[in-house]
Amino acid sequence: MSTDPAPLTISDAVHRAVRVLDPSGTDQNLGELLGRFEDADEPIGVAAEAAQRIDEGVGALDPQAEDAAIQLAGAVARYLCFRRDEAVAEGNHLITLAVRAEYGGAPPEPMRGWLEEAGVAV
Repeated sequence: MSTDPAPLTISDAVHRAVRVLDPSGTDQNLGELLGRFEDADEPIGVAAEAAQRIDEGVGALDPQAEDAAIQLAGAVARYLCFRRDEAVAEGNHLITLAVRAEYGGAPPEPMRGWLEEAGVAV
């Protein structure tokens, strides 16, 4: 019996990221992000390549990096490319881990306000 996590696809990583950031599914921009990756059902192989693909999708939707939710979803999805074992982590904990990994715990402004409102400590 293997103890390795099940293969995670790029689509899985993006879906998990969006679910933890927008559990009600009301954010249209996050819905667009999901749409960009709905057919990305290949397992994450080389983590850096998968993260780059996610980064490109995030950049296409938010080229000025002004939408905190899109940027945070990208950070969480990229984090999951490298740490697929964390895909089952509690939502706020997963966001905290991703922000610490991506921004050293010091996220850029508009993210800080979003994190504060959501009660996510970094």
